[in-house]
Order: sequence, then structure tokens, then C-alpha cells
Amino acid sequence: MIQQTAILLLAHGTPDVLGEMAEYLKYVTSGRALPQSVVEELQHRYAEIGLAETPGEEPPPLTRWTVLQASMLEASYPRYAPEDGPPPRVYVGMRNWHPFIADVVSEMRQDGITRLKAICLAPQNSRTSVGLYRRAVLAAAAATETDAAIEVEFVAGWAANPLLALAFAERLWPVWAEACAIQQRRVPVLFTAHSVPCRTILAGTANAPVRRDAPAPADGIQAYDARIEPDPYPVECKNTAAAIAGRLKPLGMTEQDWYFAFQSQGVAGAPWIGPSVEDTLKALAAEGHTGVILQPVGFLCDHVEILYDIDIAFKETARELGLELWRAESLNDSATLIRALVDVATGQFAADIDELPEPPRTATPAHSAEPTPGVPEAQPASVPA
Repeated sequence: MIQQTAILLLAHGTPDVLGEMAEYLKYVTSGRALPQSVVEELQHRYAEIGLAETPGEEPPPLTRWTVLQASMLEASYPRYAPEDGPPPRVYVGMRNWHPFIADVVSEMRQDGITRLKAICLAPQNSRTSVGLYRRAVLAAAAATETDAAIEVEFVAGWAANPLLALAFAERLWPVWAEACAIQQRRVPVLFTAHSVPCRTILAGTANAPVRRDAPAPADGIQAYDARIEPDPYPVECKNTAAAIAGRLKPLGMTEQDWYFAFQSQGVAGAPWIGPSVEDTLKALAAEGHTGVILQPVGFLCDHVEILYDIDIAFKETARELGLELWRAESLNDSATLIRALVDVATGQFAADIDELPEPPRTATPAHSAEPTPGVPEAQPASVPA
């Protein structure tokens, strides 16, 4: 018997070879043209993390890890699901590249799927960017002249899942302990999340339809969805950081040990939310710190904003400031992350679920106090669950 309910994991997507960059960016911008200099700069960044002119032996990191996470979720589902029965199939859909959401939903129809639960692999709910995923899923799942609509349950946010904070804490604890031991002092932790344009988190009227012939907006290449009320994204990102630090409190982490900043702001003139990582690194160096640990909390696997922005660009900035920079390992194949996803998929964790209509046819550190002197004492190898 075919399981008629399925899970659809949603991610941003990434090109497979450098020559696809210009086409890929058209999806990111909803068709807006970009200067060739922007295309070439992004080709340079992707080349620095291993993308080439021809396909490699493995897919790019974002694709590879997302597909693995889907496989692990499907395999782990029977172990943690509250009810017996065949586990649902788990599919992966990308918004800006292959496998496109529309193509994957079409495949689901062919497989006999009549209901899907869509989970964004960006746990903090951004109504602006998550709205783009929602729109793509609804359009693909809508009824056609020959097929009935697929019923959609859309998870808009699940950052408050305590297992997510535990998964991040498990990655952070070893590197924090190591860095403190090397420097013989308490090394500050800088949690980060991807910045967004200020306009996308403010209340206002819905945006006008996107003009395909319009130039790229001053606040970046990403085409964001409409927004009607204040966006919870910045608060949820900071709450995730606080929850991770709370998990490490039994192992010695205090509120004075961690900071928060937004990373990867756009290069154009319009304002993006901050403080930026660069400004925060300068502030830490000015306070006399000689090391810092970065942990991005809005990304669930390696991709360009981690492998280039942090491991190359921010590391160079830190070096110029006299800071040694460490990064906590990304969640990637974390078993605790997969358990968190099972809880979201099964409803054991009450995620933010969007009530969807029937588809139609078609600078300053977060904590200013000085860290407590001394190095954290030796602790158990695992983080308390």
C-alpha cells in the first residue's frame, strides 16, 4: 500500500557548476538582471569552496547535506514516531535550483501522494523569505485540469524546538572547550544568522508585484515576499542563540560569554539588520580579546555563507584584527537535528503551522559586560540533554 502522506524538505538550492551561476541568480532575484561583476564575484566565492566548471564527484555541499538529511529523516522516522505504520517518504525541493519544488511536487503526484507536510530547513520563521517557499509549494500543489490539489501543511517555523538548541550545543561545546584551553582564558562565542534588509522585517503594506525587467534592488539580490506585519525572524534568531547558551550553562557558559550578530549583509546601500559580524569582531578586539568562536544558528548545513563568508572572509578579518577564529562544526548529519525534524514532522513538537487556503487553479555586542576571567573547568564530553 502506498503511503499517501509525504514530507517535503525545502532548501534554497545551489548551482552545480560555475557556468550555471547567472541562470541560478535569475531564480534568486525572481528574474531581475544582475551586473556581470556580481555574477563573477559569486563565481569566485563558489570556486573558493570547491565548485568548478564541471561537476565534481559529489554534489555541492548544500545539496549533498540536504539530501542526506532527508535520507536520515526517512530512516529515523519509524524509531521516533508515536504511531506504528509505514513511514512517509521524504522528498527534497529547492526554491532556486534543481531539484525545483515544482518538479518534486509533480514527482510526488506521480507517486500517488495526496497530502504533504512542508518543512523549511531554515528553522527561524521569516515571513518574507519563508513566504517565497510557501508560494512555490502552493502553486505546485494546486489543482489542475487533470489532477486534484495536494493537501498542504506548511511549517513556517520551528526554532523553539529544544532539540534544535541541543544539536547546536553539541557542536559548540567541543570547540569552545578547546579554544579556551588553547588561549588559557574564556573565549567569547559569537552566534550569527543571515541578515535581511530592514524593510523586510518592518510592518507595512504588501509589496507591489515583482517587475522582471527592474534592476536589482539596492538592498540585495534576493527577491523577498510581501510583508504585512512585523517579522519574527530577528527575535527568533536571538532566542535560538540564548537557548544554545542555556544548554551549555551546566558546563560553565554564562551570559557574558556570548554575543550575537547578523552576517552576510548585502553590498549595496540600503540598510540591513545588524550588528554585523565585522563590527562585532572589531568590538571584541577592542575589548582585548584574542580569539572568538563563531556558530551560525540559522543554517543547518554547510554552504557558501559558512564555507566562504565565515571560513575565508571572516577568518581573514579576524586575523587582521589580531583574533584567532574558530567555527563550530555545522549540524550536517547531526542525529539530534534529525530527531528534531522527526518531532516536527510527526507533530510531537508544536511548530508554527500556517493555515493555508485551498490552492487556486493555476555593532554592539549583545552583552557588554566583561567575560568572567578563567577557563571553563573540565566537563563531561557530552552536553546535558
